[in-house]
Amino acid sequence: MTKLQPVRGTHDLLPDAHRSHRHVMDLARATANLYGYQEMSTPIFEFTEVFKRTLGDVSDIVTKEMYTFQDKGGEWITLRPENTAGVARALISGGLSQNLPLKYFYGGPMFRYERPQKGRLRQFHQIGAELLGVPEALGDVEIIALGAQILQALGVADKVKLELNTLGDGESRDNYRASLVEYLTGHLSELSEESRKRLEVNPLRILDSKDKGDRKIVADAPVMADHLNPTSREFFETVCTGLDDLGISYELNPHLVRGLDYYCHSAFEFTTEALGAQGAVLAGGRYDGLVKTMGGPATPGVGWAAGIERLAMLVGDIAAESKAIAVVPVGSGMEAKAFALTQELRGAGFCTDLAFRGNISKRLKRANRINAACAVLVGEDEAARDNVMVRDLSSGEQQEIDLASLHAHLKRYC
Repeated sequence: MTKLQPVRGTHDLLPDAHRSHRHVMDLARATANLYGYQEMSTPIFEFTEVFKRTLGDVSDIVTKEMYTFQDKGGEWITLRPENTAGVARALISGGLSQNLPLKYFYGGPMFRYERPQKGRLRQFHQIGAELLGVPEALGDVEIIALGAQILQALGVADKVKLELNTLGDGESRDNYRASLVEYLTGHLSELSEESRKRLEVNPLRILDSKDKGDRKIVADAPVMADHLNPTSREFFETVCTGLDDLGISYELNPHLVRGLDYYCHSAFEFTTEALGAQGAVLAGGRYDGLVKTMGGPATPGVGWAAGIERLAMLVGDIAAESKAIAVVPVGSGMEAKAFALTQELRGAGFCTDLAFRGNISKRLKRANRINAACAVLVGEDEAARDNVMVRDLSSGEQQEIDLASLHAHLKRYC
């Protein structure tokens, strides 16, 4: 029989890893709440058309990475590879455009079929924020500030840097695209096979190619900043000034792009060198054309997503929030009393553990293994006096405590 293993690119979130994930999620949720972003969730699978419309038939995600299948009813379904499309679909299908502006925060698993590597899995987890219905540049400033404050709350702000670029509006983007295509066409034979394909359908994506030859060519390519019309230039200046006013430092990166046509104006990434080649930990941009592309009303939007796995790796191990109290019966006849006391302590709010078998030595070894703070020994002699023995597992000291004073005594360990 084949040994059972997790599917490649997935892993179990055992308690230590789950605690780190929860830490990231809880701090992000609390920070988003300070900005007025309400938590929402979309289904983990959608009709495939939701992602084909938003990500494009030629994007890497659609052509190579989506988990798509036909269900028993004959519908084509895709596990969500990202969550912005689901949020936009919810806006349309729920008739939420009457309630703009909307501020949403979310978190959960995403799915992409790609080569697993450090910090990148086939089932991975993201947090994200979306601001819908705000066309002003200050919306971009707020969404970036939210991301920066979450990274600050997690204690990793000193490990990341903010990279920023503008894609301009539609007119600026079209002008730039024409100039870029003209330049790259002159280097057609030198481009990688992948970039030659992109030149016809998605030329801006060549700017973030990882191929060494492509990067050398792109280094001298035209830049968007030279093709901005006055409206786009003013928008970007407002974003930069807003970040300056908030003391959020950034570096301009003219090669930072979003390849799809509904993206415009701000594109940004918080990147790190602490995780090797996979540098981006939080990335986003403005997508004013997305909802209209999906068949909804023209609705400006800006947002970001961040990988929980990568953030958890930056944060490091998280200690358990509270240590357990181990209840240990001394003698087989004390099991019932020990169990009753365990339940009573749990009802009073104490994290309490009771081993189901073993002598006192084995039970105390378990208490140490689970990093319990103390052990409450329930023995026959002490029970006759309505007392228990409390052993401090750090110092080894123990003292007899009457049951009436037990809660007050145990609070020192919580």
